[in-house]
Amino acid sequence: MKLATLRDGTRDGKLIVVSRDLKNYVCVGEIAHTLQAALDTWKLSEPLLQVVSDNLNKGLSQDINEFNQQECESPLPRAYAWLDGSAYLNHVELVRKARNAEVPESFYRDPLMYQGGSDTFIAPYDDIVLESQSWGIDFEGELAIITDDVPMGTSTKQAQSHIKLLMLVNDVSLRNLIPPELSKGFGFVHSKPSCSFSPICITPDELGTQWSDSKVDLALDVYYNDELFGNPMASHDMTFSFSDLLSHASKSRALSAGTIIGSGTVSNKLDGGAGKTVKNGGRGYSCIAELRMIETINEGSAKTPFMKTGDKVKISMNDKEGNSIFGSIEQTLSLYKNS
Repeated sequence: MKLATLRDGTRDGKLIVVSRDLKNYVCVGEIAHTLQAALDTWKLSEPLLQVVSDNLNKGLSQDINEFNQQECESPLPRAYAWLDGSAYLNHVELVRKARNAEVPESFYRDPLMYQGGSDTFIAPYDDIVLESQSWGIDFEGELAIITDDVPMGTSTKQAQSHIKLLMLVNDVSLRNLIPPELSKGFGFVHSKPSCSFSPICITPDELGTQWSDSKVDLALDVYYNDELFGNPMASHDMTFSFSDLLSHASKSRALSAGTIIGSGTVSNKLDGGAGKTVKNGGRGYSCIAELRMIETINEGSAKTPFMKTGDKVKISMNDKEGNSIFGSIEQTLSLYKNS
């Protein structure tokens, strides 16, 4: 089942069911007007939405509309919680190596995670609007899950049953603001502005055998200024599965339906070492910072600049037949002008 949220002039948009080929949709206001409302009553709403989805894909639906992903909000335009992990330890290893630091042994058994702002998410085709290029503006290609209500202390084994939806993420990061924030010992605020999600979120069964052990066995395609920047495999080098991350997030508190948990930057090794650019036969990268870290390791300093006004990023994922699964995040950087 594929779901999306259309703009309708309200804060939380209008829930729709989208056909598997992303060509059509059906409104489902009689079941739930918003995605959050559907998640709040998922045991009741999910089977009803599934019937709508089945009929739509069989060509049996009435009141079919043509789908345009550019009219979508992020599936949840705002959420009760946005927790971002760092499941790909290759990314963490590169960060540490670039500054001649060791990765603590505990990182390999205890996931990194922070809680980001979730009151405003950027629509997948809206500009990234920020005040200064000096902040070191970067994109991060990730996947994320959306949960139902999760009890405190949920185990990894129990966690998979609470993963209800999947989507893609552009986790916008302000790299030059991160060090001074972390030096305070109190976490991110300014360095993690509003992020964005793919137009479509899906139930895990849409992935078939490409969803296994709470991982997605497909490539994440990241284009920067219309050139392929990276296509890492989302299941490879993922130290912690989504079930691991969910269990970690619920260690000391229950999670509300509609909680979003991100994978962190998708990052692959190459022959056991740091990855290479796509042009050099590697899988490339899901963020500029990773390329800069490898430049620092190999050449002594970073060469590639962070995003500038007018730069574009596109994040998407295709199935084995080359069909788009989530639609795409396509955004341009523009400068914020405070009137």
